[in-house]
Amino acid sequence: MTRLNKHKVSSAPALESHSSLTEVNESLGTVQRVVDACLEAKGRELSILDVHDVFDIADYFVIVSGRSDRQTQGITNRVLSALEEQGIHPEFVEGYEEGHWVIIDCIDVVVHVFYEPMREQYDLEGLWVKAKKLCLSRDSEGREVLSAA
Repeated sequence: MTRLNKHKVSSAPALESHSSLTEVNESLGTVQRVVDACLEAKGRELSILDVHDVFDIADYFVIVSGRSDRQTQGITNRVLSALEEQGIHPEFVEGYEEGHWVIIDCIDVVVHVFYEPMREQYDLEGLWVKAKKLCLSRDSEGREVLSAA
């Protein structure tokens, strides 16, 4: 599946519907792995945006902040390790060397790891205000899990 035709409508509606549900579940699984990794790395101000209705190239944005460029690199390393453990290989990682705004593009899920002042400057949540926000809540075992806003 290429990046540009990910959301094309299939000629077989029943198959496309099942495929879309599978893609959403896989994307949410990836988001949960990213969230867990960000929390383990002490990422701050975690935000998950469901952008699939307003941006047809990705389903979710995960936005997280670090207090320094080194912490943003540490968060990035933790996220990449968690993805690698699941056999997920990002299309690209950009901005790692500077550590001010790192983008990890996993096609359906795009992770933005910001150094705090840069996050304020670019205000992605304000830019994507029409996107639905997902919330984190604690499950019975005390883990952070995704839930609808």
